[in-house]
This record gives sequence, C-alpha cells and structure tokens, in this order.
Amino acid sequence: MEVRTTADGSPTLYVPALNEHYHSHHGAAQESRHVFIAAGLQPLLAAGLGQPDEGPVCILEIGLGTGLNALLTIEAAVEAQAIIDYDGYETNPLPLAIVAALAPQWDNNNFLKAAFEQLHTAPWGWDESFQFDEVRRMTKIQQPIQNADLPINRYNLIYFDAFAPEKQPELWTEDVFAKLYAAAAPGAVLVSYCAQGQFRRNLRAAGWLTEKLPGPPGKREMTRARKAS
Repeated sequence: MEVRTTADGSPTLYVPALNEHYHSHHGAAQESRHVFIAAGLQPLLAAGLGQPDEGPVCILEIGLGTGLNALLTIEAAVEAQAIIDYDGYETNPLPLAIVAALAPQWDNNNFLKAAFEQLHTAPWGWDESFQFDEVRRMTKIQQPIQNADLPINRYNLIYFDAFAPEKQPELWTEDVFAKLYAAAAPGAVLVSYCAQGQFRRNLRAAGWLTEKLPGPPGKREMTRARKAS
C-alpha cells in the first residue's frame, strides 16, 4: 500500500494487489466533497435534518477506508451545527504507519486532526461507539457488509464507497442493495462515485429510485439513489 498525492494536493492510497486507488487521482478531497458531501449530505442539512427538532442525520458508510468521507462530513456538520450519528463499515483497517503518513493533511485544522487520530485509534465494534464532540457520534464495524445485521429503516444517508465493481464484485449485487434499502429510512439517499449501468440496474431491482448527476473532475457522471418516502 502506497500513499500518493492527487491533483488537488490531498493524499490517497494505492493498492498494488488490486491496481486500484482509494480515491480519484484527479483529487481525493475534491471527489469526496462532490460525491458525498455536496450530492448527499448538504441537501439533507439544507432541509433541516440534523437539527435538534429533527434528530440526527444517521449515516452509513460502506468502505470507511482512510476516513476522508467521515472527516469531511464532520467538518460540514460542525459548520451547520448538525447532529450526526455515523456507522462505518470496513474490512481492512489501515496500518498505523499509513495512518501516520496521511495525518498531515489535517494539520491546518486542530479539531479535524484530533478527529482523524480518534477515528483511526478507537476500537471497532457496535459496543465501542465514540464521540467526536457532544453531538457527533461514530461506530466503526470491521465486517463485510454482506454479513452485517443492519437495523431496519435507520439511515438517512448511505455513502457507498467500495472499490470499483470489477475489483469487488461481491459488494455491488442486488442482494447488497436490497439489504441497504431495508436499512434506509423512508426518503433516504444513497450516493456513489460509480456510474456503471449494471450498478444502477441492481439498485433499481432492489427498490431504489436512481438518478444520474454530473461527476467530479475526471468522471462524467455519478449516481444518487433514493428510497421512496
């Protein structure tokens, strides 16, 4: 596993065994903000979700990886004064040496720097939830999503950030998306960088309503899906 710098100056990881990067080489942070924050989180925050009278934004991430999506979510939530409840699934936690090499990207923000360290050093498991601050909680689960026993009708937002379908085909199946549909609250949103036709067909077969959105730099399209209200 190698740390590489992307076009926007933010780091990503390259996995030689898969010949795959964790993020777009056109810009890791740029891609995350475009796909997951702007297309996923921000519309929910703008609608008032996450405020005390509405309750937390409950988020599920498939592919916690470097924690980039989680940290940018916390950043946006702090700015919006929003309550966040975040569950992240990952099968291969990063070695601490890699975590240390990624840490400098947060040096200009003491809160996010501390949150990055906390995210990567906190224990894994449903009984090991931790707080970034008083109103933003996270749980990390080291388990394949196919084997997970997910709560029903819980999540308002799902970040689907697994490796590409040709690299991890077992994660891009109708069965997986049906499980996520059951776990999603009515009106929930799922966002992914992927624009593959079979991916969208599998989403629709599982009940999701899909739409194409403009992709981040280097990608023509991305996908957003919704569960009917």
